[in-house]
Amino acid sequence: MTTEDVLAEVGPRLRRIRKEREVTLAALSESTGISVSTLSRLESGLRRPSLELLLPIAQAHQVPLDELVGAPPVGDPRVRAEPIVRGGRTHWPLTRQPGGLQAYKVLEPRREPVPDPRTHEGYEWLYVLSGRLRLVLGEHDVVLTAGEAAEFDTRVPHWFGSTGEGPVEFLSLFGPQGERMHVRARPRKA
Repeated sequence: MTTEDVLAEVGPRLRRIRKEREVTLAALSESTGISVSTLSRLESGLRRPSLELLLPIAQAHQVPLDELVGAPPVGDPRVRAEPIVRGGRTHWPLTRQPGGLQAYKVLEPRREPVPDPRTHEGYEWLYVLSGRLRLVLGEHDVVLTAGEAAEFDTRVPHWFGSTGEGPVEFLSLFGPQGERMHVRARPRKA
């Protein structure tokens, strides 16, 4: 739909809203300060609508400006990411742009893998949504539960996964340039 098409529909919409509210042109003129002739020309399409004219009309009718101009509906805000399955672990990407900080929702099934710590450039932040997540980081071997978070430099040998007790669902934020998230969880004392 072009701008001209949208503007052509404003006049009939103004008339319909005014008539639904049983307001005369004279009464609308009095409440908006816009002359009866200008209001009549707006409704008949002989006058091009402007923001200066539409704002007082929207206020007088107590409707959002979008209702007067027939703004298109807002699109569905939900992120519909396709899951990626790697090594039995399912990742849902939550960021759409390449590079920089990446966010994933991850589901790790119940299994008892043998930790194989690795290193690479970057910084990672983990937040457990449900279940128990085992994190091996350097000489630390900790278990994170729902609501706990950890962050670490990925140049430190690390591994994380299921504890073997059940599945774990967590958020993972990874910054290849070492971006820090500034949330810390302390290891539990044995």
